[in-house]
Amino acid sequence: MRQEILDQIQQYVRPFRVTDGKDFRLKKFDPRDTCGLQMNKGDAAALRGKAVKWLAEEQDMLYAQQNWSLLVLFQAMDTAGKDGTIKHVMSGVNPQGCQVFSFKQPTPTELNHDFLWRYVTHLPERGRIGIFNRSYYEEVLVVRVHPAILQGQKLPPKLMSKRVWDERLADIAHMEDYLTRQGTIILKFFLNLSRREQRKRLMERLDTPEKHWKFSLADVRERRHWDDYMGAYEKAIRATATKHAPWYVVPADNKWFTRLVVAAAIVEAVESLDLSYPVVDAAKKEEIATAREELAREK
Repeated sequence: MRQEILDQIQQYVRPFRVTDGKDFRLKKFDPRDTCGLQMNKGDAAALRGKAVKWLAEEQDMLYAQQNWSLLVLFQAMDTAGKDGTIKHVMSGVNPQGCQVFSFKQPTPTELNHDFLWRYVTHLPERGRIGIFNRSYYEEVLVVRVHPAILQGQKLPPKLMSKRVWDERLADIAHMEDYLTRQGTIILKFFLNLSRREQRKRLMERLDTPEKHWKFSLADVRERRHWDDYMGAYEKAIRATATKHAPWYVVPADNKWFTRLVVAAAIVEAVESLDLSYPVVDAAKKEEIATAREELAREK
């Protein structure tokens, strides 16, 4: 049964996985794509539910084994559905073994360190899943689109050359290479939302009083830089997509499909680790036998 589910979900992962960014072009990925899948929300939720249940079982072994860790990054334009995807995909995971971090504007303390420092301090421990809702890629996305932010990062002037973005991307790639060699599995998701669909979702927030709290004028203003952001995403993925730290360019115009692809990709990655519960040694078995006898004697 598991293999059948794995075979079913893998077909929705492979088309969107990027492991070599050399010739990557964002325009080749359609935000509306569903791989020809005709499925209502209920059926999609049922399939995703199987993947979520599977992930929960794998996570239990991951936590028990304490060897590997999993880092899941989400990047996207506003309203693409990062929060909802995290909520639905990780719904069955034990909170004890999962940590979610949302990175906002850096604090004065964080600005006194290198650009990767605040992210490194939140990397997942062995046995845990770490989720970054936005990540160190913001340093080559929003900062690249708004160079004035770079001026506030306290870099020596002579280091803010035209090569700063290539250098940062190289630093990120090197860090990810290092982390994977230390047992951290890295999955990077770009939720690929169309500009038209973003407008629709922003209008829904304006037209629905219960969603007004989600609205920010900054989201509308950032739309003015849409092409710049797409260019920055393309450059980032091109420079950092590798077999050991792949990008998934996930269609985001249909939320049900977005969540299905993300769940499938995470399950596929964790399943490849061939996890199992730790095997106890002779001394531990003796402890268990002694404890069983002691408890059996109790009245």
